[in-house]
Amino acid sequence: MSGRYSAFSLLSNALQYNRKWSRAWRNPQPKAHYDAIVVGGGGHGLATAYYLAKEHGFDNVAVLEKGWIGGGNTGRNTTIVRSNYLWTEASLMYEKSMKLWEGLSAELNYNVMFSQRGVYNLGHSLQDMRDIERRVASNRLNGIDAQVVSGKQLGKAIPGLNTSASARYPILGASLQPRGGVARHDAVAWGFARAADALGVDIIQQCEVTGFDIQGGRVCGVKTNQGDIASDKVAVVVAGHASVLAGYAGFRLPLESHPLQAFVSEPLKPVLDTVVMSNAVHGYISQSDKGELVVGAGIDSYVGYGQRGSFQTIEHALQAIIELFPAFSRVRLLRMWAGIVDVSPDACPIIGATPVQGLYFNCGWGTGGFKATPGSGWVLAHTIANDQAHELNAPFNLERFASGALIDEHGAAAVAH
Repeated sequence: MSGRYSAFSLLSNALQYNRKWSRAWRNPQPKAHYDAIVVGGGGHGLATAYYLAKEHGFDNVAVLEKGWIGGGNTGRNTTIVRSNYLWTEASLMYEKSMKLWEGLSAELNYNVMFSQRGVYNLGHSLQDMRDIERRVASNRLNGIDAQVVSGKQLGKAIPGLNTSASARYPILGASLQPRGGVARHDAVAWGFARAADALGVDIIQQCEVTGFDIQGGRVCGVKTNQGDIASDKVAVVVAGHASVLAGYAGFRLPLESHPLQAFVSEPLKPVLDTVVMSNAVHGYISQSDKGELVVGAGIDSYVGYGQRGSFQTIEHALQAIIELFPAFSRVRLLRMWAGIVDVSPDACPIIGATPVQGLYFNCGWGTGGFKATPGSGWVLAHTIANDQAHELNAPFNLERFASGALIDEHGAAAVAH
């Protein structure tokens, strides 16, 4: 659709009063048959379609999105990117994603605004610091950049942080991943959509999947509000609604769907040039490219599909941030929202085959999905193309909940986000 973005295209369109830009991606009608169908037009789904086309030569792929591209969790998260998880299975998956993030803007020819400003995980007790030292050592063994930072170093690096010894939650130190940071969530979806479309992927919006055509234990296509579409390879990447679609296919997933809240402040001049997270105080904060403070915490305790959470969770997160940054108490809240995340028993994803042959699920990311966007799509595309899991996602199979080979990252990495 659109030509390659460059300084020349920017200049030439500026001289034409920006009236000649072409559409970033097409708006096609669904075909009767595709070689592969990806259900879900968020970051993970679009990345899956892109890597299917780019890495595996699939030239007849569709992405079916019931709403609009990036309108679900992709457009509702707090954009943190990091790979400093404790367990090897998780850290290698996220590190693959991190390496893809580092070249993503150039690869997609679209600025996803990936800013490697560093991610700090604070420690407030001796046990927190022991956990931090353990995790940093594990990260280094897996080739991931990580270091332990003292409270004094934190005070110099983050001037607004309350490092006083008399603070309610004294800060003894932190872990730091310098390569971590943030990315622009909308741009990630748009960049993958544009790049996938350029490779021939059909992106079909307002197309809700209402069932599957399953014959003899094998998927033969999907039923949608725009008619039936045939395919013998279907990947479902729908975050908090994965259990609903699994029900359409006749099996259950060990998932709970919870609202995960976030909110932003009024725009400010630059006051925070990094990402700060705390599990003990339970909050995390960064500053967006538009100047807004982006704040979040944990999931709401109840299950549900409402894209707005409870007030006590908002209040709890705000209290945490004000404990860490007292000066932010004077900042006004601008807007809030929630996304529906699906949480598995070990807080790690399910990526791979299902009891239905040809049907693949990518779900269960909980609060950690955005940072894995490119890596998740890359391994799922490999799994679909080869009908066999890649070594990175092989541990994240559905059978682990029966065999007991859990990864259990839930409390291991300081916070689950």
